Amino acid sequence: MHSFSTQLEKCKPHGENFHFLVNVGEDCPVFEGVYDYCQISAGGSIAAAMKLNHGHTDIAINWAGGLHHAKRQEASGFCYVNDIVLAILELLKYHKRVLYIDIDVHHGDGVEEAFYTTDRVMTVSFHKCGEFFPGTGDIKDIGYRRGKYYSINCPLRDGVTDESFASIFEPVISHVMQWYQPSVIVLQCGADSLAGDRLGCFNLSSSGHSDCVAFVKKFNIPLLLLGGGGYTIRNVSRVWTLETAIALGETISDELPYNDYFEYFSPDYSLSVPASNATNYNTREYLEKCTSIIIENLRQTQFCPNVQQQDIPSDYFTDSASEADENYEEEEQERERKKNFYRKKHMLNDEGQHIYVDDDDI
Repeated sequence: MHSFSTQLEKCKPHGENFHFLVNVGEDCPVFEGVYDYCQISAGGSIAAAMKLNHGHTDIAINWAGGLHHAKRQEASGFCYVNDIVLAILELLKYHKRVLYIDIDVHHGDGVEEAFYTTDRVMTVSFHKCGEFFPGTGDIKDIGYRRGKYYSINCPLRDGVTDESFASIFEPVISHVMQWYQPSVIVLQCGADSLAGDRLGCFNLSSSGHSDCVAFVKKFNIPLLLLGGGGYTIRNVSRVWTLETAIALGETISDELPYNDYFEYFSPDYSLSVPASNATNYNTREYLEKCTSIIIENLRQTQFCPNVQQQDIPSDYFTDSASEADENYEEEEQERERKKNFYRKKHMLNDEGQHIYVDDDDI
């Protein structure tokens, strides 16, 4: 990964000599600032993993992450660096077993490939099967050697609805949680599985998509939420807003407040993404058969696989980076304190009299 990132840093819009080395070009075009973009995306996911490792939070979010197609030595499918793999590697320093769940319409091939031969990471991907990018993720692809049966693929057909998706998602994840017993979960929330996506073919509403987040959250296990695909931008912002609220345990109005981008959400100006009248080619028999095969494969795995105790490697980021993060949080708290004072210009003194708080007194 280090050699890949070094080559990627050298890539410029006119630097054709380096393009072939990392598969940058076709579906992963070079643009000014690509290296900075990768640093932000991957760095956000790694930092989120560190927060979970140290118990600073129980849910961490990086909507700029979730780039699940990138491989060890190449970019792929609009993904330049696989932040998910880097985050999981960070989580493995503290956690014996990591569960990765992917609800993007495309198969999470890069993540599966990275952990195809280990039982310390179980990958579960719900995606479009058949002649569809990246062309992988058959239900028969189950892992190799030590990782055999620890790669789970749920290939779905066009037009899958909320009800159909839930009918396979919930039993599969329930059995995985019971059998594998992970201590942390990474959930890739690709929004291209929503109805009306420009590159997708599923028919999930925002409610059906976000129900997956709510379902996983109920297990009360440290959770890393990541973004992913999504090519009808207004719907991407809608569903990730909804899923952020679910992560926070908040209920928000379906009516959008006025903002600079209000016109893009016409004609209904609402948070919801409705399903369409597209045909659902996922029959009940097909979904039940897939579920049965997956559960049977799960029973072939070692129940709650263990690992040997070892020294915990150092964090990815240096102490100076952690200190900078702490300083930023302190500055944020100070700014919030000042805001609260400004909101309360008039305050009561000990005698119950109204006094004016001057800026110099803050």
